[in-house]
Amino acid sequence: MFTQNLHTMKSSGFTTGQNTSLVLLRILIGWHFFYEGILKIYNPAWTAKGYLLSATFLKPFFTWLASDSVIHIVDTLNIVGLLAIGVALLLGLKIRWAAIGGILLLAFYYLAHPPFPGFEQGLTEGSYWIVNKNLIEMAALVVLYQFPTYAAFGLERMLSRNRQNTIAG
Repeated sequence: MFTQNLHTMKSSGFTTGQNTSLVLLRILIGWHFFYEGILKIYNPAWTAKGYLLSATFLKPFFTWLASDSVIHIVDTLNIVGLLAIGVALLLGLKIRWAAIGGILLLAFYYLAHPPFPGFEQGLTEGSYWIVNKNLIEMAALVVLYQFPTYAAFGLERMLSRNRQNTIAG
C-alpha cells in the first residue's frame, strides 16, 4: 500500500512545489498541535474547565465535561491528544490517524464556541462569522487526510524503505 501511495504522489502530476507545500502544511499544523500540548503540560494551573463552562452551544454536554468527576480525564486526553497528533504530523507517521484525531479535537473546540450569529463569541482574536481558525485548521486536516504526504517526506516513508530493503535483501 505504501509503495502504491508513493507511486501515487510521484505519478499524480504533483510538482515538487506542490508536494513541498502539502508537507509544509502538515508540519506547521503538527507544530501548532504539539506546541499547544507542551504549553498545557508546563502550565500546572491549566485546565479546560473554564473554556467548557463558558460554552455557548451544546452547553449541557460541555458542562458535563467540565464537571469535577470528568474534567481531569478531559484535561489529560486533551494534552495527550494534542501531543500525539502534533508528533505524528511532524514526523510523518500515521498521518491519516493524526488527521482524524485533529479533526475530532478541533470539532469539539469549534462546537463549544461556534461563531454562529446570535452566539456570544467570548475571548477571540478577532470577529468571526461561522468560519474561525478552528474550522480552517479542520479543513486543512481534511486536505492532508486526502494526500499521502508521508510518501513525500516522513518517518513512515523511511520505515517503509527499511522494510522493502529487508524483504529484498
